[in-house]
Amino acid sequence: MDLGLKDKVVLVTGSSRGIGRATAAAFLAEGAEVILTGRSEAKLEETVQELQRFSPTAARAHSFSGDLTQPAVRQELFDWIEVTFGGRLDVLVNNLGGSAGGGINRTTDEEWERTFQLNFWSALDLARRAIPLLRRQGGGAIIFITSIWGRESGGKLAYNAAKAAEISLSKNLARELAAENIRVNCIAPGSILFPGGGWDERMKRDPEGIARFVRSEIPSGRFGRPEEVADCVVFLASERAGWVRGACLPVDGAQGRSNI
Repeated sequence: MDLGLKDKVVLVTGSSRGIGRATAAAFLAEGAEVILTGRSEAKLEETVQELQRFSPTAARAHSFSGDLTQPAVRQELFDWIEVTFGGRLDVLVNNLGGSAGGGINRTTDEEWERTFQLNFWSALDLARRAIPLLRRQGGGAIIFITSIWGRESGGKLAYNAAKAAEISLSKNLARELAAENIRVNCIAPGSILFPGGGWDERMKRDPEGIARFVRSEIPSGRFGRPEEVADCVVFLASERAGWVRGACLPVDGAQGRSNI
């Protein structure tokens, strides 16, 4: 199926590994020009070179390194997009995220602030900066990578609250921007396993405990793969999903328990 993404300019944040990396690879496979971001310049360049080497199309992977929780760095990113692509942007995938703390008495103010910076404030500001560029193209797509732990209770307290805020933002932006053909949706992954990720680290520390978790919490009997999330991102970014707006799509192997 041709998703019509050839030559589109796509920004995928937090894309040096995991879901972000798989999403960048999926857009490259569709022929898009893809901007990857990450804090580590060396790791990001390694990822870009790997993706470029295996890209089945003539599309290119581009890198921008920096801490996107910092407003000045976000401004630098969009200045760079203006210079590099003439200000063109067709798709924004807000994948940057992370968690900290625990319950109410085990989460410091600093951990609350850091979690919201990673998951909510950066995503809000990047969307705000992207909207004028999408308008120039006559429309486009914004996709937030949220979590099933934001649609429902679960996970660390600050992370859940930040992801719930992202889902709310996505829905309301979708309604506000629909008339301008800017489609806003979010994807809520369940537990996704990839090298160096949180589940990978926990599995190494406690393989028996993680095996019990999978048996009791994931009806499909395994962790999800980043590529399974990426395929859904690419579809939602395409005109094939033109009438999908304001949705929050769980990609979780039936792990979630929400009725909606």
